[in-house]
Amino acid sequence: MSKSSTAAGMPDELNRRLGVPDAVMIGLGSMIGAGIFAALAPAASAAGSGLLISLALAAVVAYCNATSSARLAARYPASGGTYVYGRERLGDFWGYLAGWAFVVGKSASCAAMALTVGSYVWPGQEHAVAVAAVVALTAVNYAGVQKSALLTRVIVAVVLAVLAAVVVTLLTSSAADATRLEIGSDATAGGVLQAAGLLFFAFAGYARIATLGEEVRDPARTIPRAIPIALGITLLVYALVAVAVLMALGPGRLAEATAPLSDGARAAGGDWLVPVVRVGAAVAALGSLLALILGVSRTTLAMARDRHLPHVLAAVHPKSKVPHRAELVVGAVVAVVAATADVRGAIGFSSFGVLAYYAVANASAWTLTVDEGRPARVIPAAGLAGCLALSFALPAPSVIGGAAVLALGAAVYGIRRTVLARTP
Repeated sequence: MSKSSTAAGMPDELNRRLGVPDAVMIGLGSMIGAGIFAALAPAASAAGSGLLISLALAAVVAYCNATSSARLAARYPASGGTYVYGRERLGDFWGYLAGWAFVVGKSASCAAMALTVGSYVWPGQEHAVAVAAVVALTAVNYAGVQKSALLTRVIVAVVLAVLAAVVVTLLTSSAADATRLEIGSDATAGGVLQAAGLLFFAFAGYARIATLGEEVRDPARTIPRAIPIALGITLLVYALVAVAVLMALGPGRLAEATAPLSDGARAAGGDWLVPVVRVGAAVAALGSLLALILGVSRTTLAMARDRHLPHVLAAVHPKSKVPHRAELVVGAVVAVVAATADVRGAIGFSSFGVLAYYAVANASAWTLTVDEGRPARVIPAAGLAGCLALSFALPAPSVIGGAAVLALGAAVYGIRRTVLARTP
């Protein structure tokens, strides 16, 4: 448990209200979101006809990360996810660095998802709609985590229905051509790795289950079950969508598509499906945004408890039992960014931060003993190697920006330690 968390029953402890179905739904809402609508085109641009290989590679790395995270979450069922695991297993600095990477990277993702909602709901007024979406979902989260879980169920149902309609329409149309799935000479090792790093963005939501560890009933049982179930369902959905879109468009047209699923629907003669896809994309982005705000606020809570962030953010609401101050601050920051900047191109930047976050998770899982529930050694080893390989295979601007953010976080940590050492 967190070294700064309180004993059971204290006012600043979160309530354990979520069971396996709720945790699975939150994981699905985090993963089956706007990523599948947004990440296919840039991934196809990098991988070409090797797109499905990239998807499989991203899924393998995600599985290793999910397994390591599940074992650690069962051992340390506290809010904060890898921030807590890194601190407990590797030392204060590594936990802090993971938390820093998560909060900064995912705050950018929050703004990107909010702007995605705006671009589908009201083109030309993206920023205003984005701010409204952030305010509304922050209010939902403020009301309690069960309200968030209920809304997530509705969002997941809508998005799955839309994706099912897309897959059936594309696969049964005359435009579907199985030869477009063949791997050609345009697929290079570097391109496949880069695409896998970009597609990892769409898988990363299972961490939300771990970051909500303090709000899950019987975490030693619930979390290890919920994470692989959510990941398995997501992989199946993504594979079906990727195959259908590739068969309808081919890798070349997919790489150039601004709205791959809508373009696929048009190619299949399903113009009636285009507005449905727009609604599905907007709802999916709302689901991702809801879960992202949940995860970032819980990591902020954990870091505030240890005073890496202002301690005032460690408060838990006495009635709703949520980290209300952390949620309000995260919502305010995301709203400001969404109102003033266009960060829809932040997939690579976010992926770098999240891959760094999971590298710490895998290194932490490696230190578990058999009695502590350590997975087979090959899983954290493969997860760590995969995270490092995919992170540095991302586009150069993403790598440089992500590395700069990590360096800034390390500098802040060092300055803080120096000041505390000199303070009586």
